[in-house]
Amino acid sequence: MVWSRHLASAVPSSDLPCGNVSPTVGITGTPVIDPARREIFVVADELKNGRPEHFLVGLSTTTGAIELRQRVDPTGSDPAALLQRTGLNLVGGRVVFGMGGNYGDCATYRGRVISVSEGGSKPAIFTVDNQAGNNQGAVWMGGAAPVVDAKGNVWVSVGNGSVHGAGQAFDDSDSVLELSATGRLEQYFAPSSWASDNAGDQDMTTAPALLADGQVILTGKSRIAYLLNGAHLGGIGSQEASLSSLCSNDIDGGSAIVGMTVFLPCLSGPVALRVTKTPPSLAVSWSANVGGGPPIVAAGLVWTVGKNGVVYGLDEASGNVRQQASIGSVDNDFTTPSVGDGLLLVASSYRVVAFRGNPKS
Repeated sequence: MVWSRHLASAVPSSDLPCGNVSPTVGITGTPVIDPARREIFVVADELKNGRPEHFLVGLSTTTGAIELRQRVDPTGSDPAALLQRTGLNLVGGRVVFGMGGNYGDCATYRGRVISVSEGGSKPAIFTVDNQAGNNQGAVWMGGAAPVVDAKGNVWVSVGNGSVHGAGQAFDDSDSVLELSATGRLEQYFAPSSWASDNAGDQDMTTAPALLADGQVILTGKSRIAYLLNGAHLGGIGSQEASLSSLCSNDIDGGSAIVGMTVFLPCLSGPVALRVTKTPPSLAVSWSANVGGGPPIVAAGLVWTVGKNGVVYGLDEASGNVRQQASIGSVDNDFTTPSVGDGLLLVASSYRVVAFRGNPKS
């Protein structure tokens, strides 16, 4: 261990109106590192004067010294009703992340995309379900981080909102949003069924997958994939193509992309989705029945972690298992491998397991 840093007292789960994180809630979103600044950024849910508060904290990657401490609870919000679940990302010298509610959608909250200068600033905030009487619309994406495109814009998907009637005004829920780095809405897409999807908890739960040709893939609990024109999302019901019944379970978290194939994070096992541009179309190349955590691609394999505590390396072309190893028990549906310094790194319940690749294999 190089260093460790205790930031504050975590919030007891019993102090929150609902949720499934226990016994305490502290840092629940994956941190992000700015290597140029040698600084790691986290959002911590801290117990202050007997109440929860959320802080963006920057620490030196060399020493662990605290270099930034900025409260990020939106004005007028109930911090106990907010859960910071997405990973963090960087865009134009700013840290960006999403907020939603606790598991169970209890109390009153609104989904947010929050952007703060790395040096500290008043948070710039985009709010979902912002009209009087509306609420919910979590930005959580199965723990995936907001996606940053080549223009420096931020892409997120949004969960179910409180508007359930198709005759009511659209509330930015059940959607994909393209935002500026400071939270200005540039464009959006939502399916024509957005209101009934809200009512049925069939919301968007994956990070938008941005393809090199400008197309975008969006999916979620409905298990329907939508193919979108990234340059013109077009609002409600404007998909280029769609494909239903992708898998037998929810699709939550981040996807992996290789060329025109998107590997989707279905909880029953990754799905390889093939995309064509002319004419716009979607087709399933293969579906796996192992793993289920958000996939990554490394060393020519698709890596995914199952709730059974096994990490699998799948063949990109067929989905067949080429490698597997037990890492011990895991505690959530969204355990995602990572790579660095020639290692494949996977977190289990109580440890980090590292595998070194064989360059000759």
